[in-house]
Amino acid sequence: MTVTVLKIGGSQTRHDRLMALCAMLGEMGARQPLLVVPGGGDFADAVRRCNERYPLSETAAHWMAILAMDQYGHVLADLIPGSRIVRSLSEVQAVTRAGRVPVLLPHDWMRADDPLPHSWDVTSDSIAAWVAQQAQAHRLILVKDVDGLYETFPPSSDTAFLTHISVDRVNGNGGVDRFLAGLLEKATCATWVVNGRFPERVAQLLETGTARGTRICPNQAGLSRDLS
Repeated sequence: MTVTVLKIGGSQTRHDRLMALCAMLGEMGARQPLLVVPGGGDFADAVRRCNERYPLSETAAHWMAILAMDQYGHVLADLIPGSRIVRSLSEVQAVTRAGRVPVLLPHDWMRADDPLPHSWDVTSDSIAAWVAQQAQAHRLILVKDVDGLYETFPPSSDTAFLTHISVDRVNGNGGVDRFLAGLLEKATCATWVVNGRFPERVAQLLETGTARGTRICPNQAGLSRDLS
């Protein structure tokens, strides 16, 4: 599929641009195939607090966190004009063919395939990357509340902003989850981290293939080729 997978981070609910972001996604989804994967946000934070209070197994916390993504998915599906809730790849294909925006509730699909470790090292970043691989997406966009990745995380006022970074430097960067790098080593799609507080940047990336943000490139050896 020539679909673009967008992971919409739960942090987008903590500022006033979520409605504008969702409106833009509805408009863009009528012109090109998109697939929205929700983050966890406040719903996943509730799972973390429960896990801190009680000795939950990693497996229980894993599935609870993915159900939290489903909850946020309902929020996004209600706010994105022309969107439809989907739970499988076949449903994604049907909805994009109709010119609408599929919003994935990942729990059922993930539960059936169980492809990723049961660990807090795996978040919606890695789940979105896995979904992008299954959908043979040509682009993965991680929409967060920062401009992209930095030399250190969290960034300070003098921390260098990275316009691009190789996969072998992503692990431990802090701006994405710890499992993502291993998935992206095998990825064929372009991967970006952009700031959802500026919906116009996401729109520019969808329309032109570039915008202010960080592009995650396959590896250090291929970095210059990928940027040429």
